[in-house]
Amino acid sequence: MARGARAADRKGRWRRRLAALGLAAGALVATPAMAEARSLALVVGNDAYANVAPLHTAVADARAVGDQLEKIGFVVRRAENADRDATSRALAAFDASLQPGDRALFFFSGHGFEISGANYLLPIDVPAVQANQGERVRDAAFAVERVIEGVRARGASVTVLVLDACRDNPFAPAGARAAARAGGLARVDAPEGVFVLMSAGAKQEALDRLFVGEKEKNSVFTRVFLGELAKPGRTLVEIAKATQIGVRDLAARVGYAQTPAYYDEVVGDVVLSDAEPAAPPVGAASAEAAPVAAAPVRQQLAALTPDPHLSAAPDVGAGAPIASFMRSNAGWTATLSLPEPATAISYRIGEAGAFKSTGLLDVLDQRTGQRLPNPSFPMASRAAAAIIEVRYETPDGGAVGPFPIRFDPEAALFRQQKQILEQMPTNWVEFRDFQGLLVYFTTLVTYRCAIAEIRYGLDAGAPLQRYDLPACDAQDPFGVPENAKLFLRAPPRTRAIHLQITWRDGTQSEVATIERP
Repeated sequence: MARGARAADRKGRWRRRLAALGLAAGALVATPAMAEARSLALVVGNDAYANVAPLHTAVADARAVGDQLEKIGFVVRRAENADRDATSRALAAFDASLQPGDRALFFFSGHGFEISGANYLLPIDVPAVQANQGERVRDAAFAVERVIEGVRARGASVTVLVLDACRDNPFAPAGARAAARAGGLARVDAPEGVFVLMSAGAKQEALDRLFVGEKEKNSVFTRVFLGELAKPGRTLVEIAKATQIGVRDLAARVGYAQTPAYYDEVVGDVVLSDAEPAAPPVGAASAEAAPVAAAPVRQQLAALTPDPHLSAAPDVGAGAPIASFMRSNAGWTATLSLPEPATAISYRIGEAGAFKSTGLLDVLDQRTGQRLPNPSFPMASRAAAAIIEVRYETPDGGAVGPFPIRFDPEAALFRQQKQILEQMPTNWVEFRDFQGLLVYFTTLVTYRCAIAEIRYGLDAGAPLQRYDLPACDAQDPFGVPENAKLFLRAPPRTRAIHLQITWRDGTQSEVATIERP
């Protein structure tokens, strides 16, 4: 039986623990290449079979596994109810995204079938055939060996397949006795570097549900596997063995024999999720600090103390989207930048609720030949700090994400205004002759939410004198108070002014010199 989960890109948290020659068993061996390796996954869930018996939990299983993989640092691609063409494109896109040294995981939930000792995974448009027409099935399905070789050809250091596809024979004659309906998958002779976990043993069939009408949304295998996958510090073998026991005991409750099988050709141990460290003390972490290697991305973000001087869009992993936030009098606008072409983008504010599409622009993307998805979406002017989740669809039909992006309105406002001022130092102030010489500070007053202090000096004077600004109003950041001091009077012979800004993050600008026209 096979179950899958959605697809997404964040930085992998796997580590290889090898017993080195002459070292005690279990000694940790780390290399720079391992530290740089990414963890990528493709999860496929198929319920809506057109010509064979439909399934009930495969899509839900794939989504759940995909979500859990993202929590432990995987970039996940997803395909749901995929026909042959969509499955082929998803596999090709997944293979193309891999780089040498990456860790790759493929999860499939749907119908699987053995033909002459080879295992095949069935897309939703597999034709209805008789039990003796295996050649037609083979032409319409995907060999497990093909999936393995496609990943290994890209130089993946570790390849993991989890197949919840050992269901009943979908081509057996209706009403056949159990012996005639025997299905399941055959054992897998995995090459070196490959680990395969199947939801049932060779020639066994896996339970979709324990009994008719059961309200559990996941298959028997997936509900156990998910629990083991979520435990930090577990090796692949430990996960597989614990899943074997859990599934066997759960199926035995209804008098059924199902014991997952695994085939391990990985040298050493692979840990999918390291133990989570304790959260740092308040104020001890920042977006500039080294990432917490073992914590899932959402927990890393939650552990950081909000700081108005940090980037509004911290890096959440290689290949993940990034966001910039712009505040106007009308509210916030978030603009996304994706690592690859997309045909649709959606988002939600928070980690619950429905995703909302950003819509399409009346512009064609020459890379895809389709309308370009809108990279921006609005947010309320009083939007509070939150995690924004973003996901997108690729031209090959894959679903990538969701990725968490932290939105801190105070940090975003500071970052925006500082960037604006840094790009226009020659326009910070303006000289005017009106009943004497005036130096207007209107621009700096307008963008004062990025400024802690302004110092200035006239002509040969160093910037030592302070120019006081009104307080920042985060709810109306560009508004200028009626009593704000907008200018200073300068001696008539003044030829230049020198300015230096101390930003709210404690750094200082270069001294900007603005000469009188």
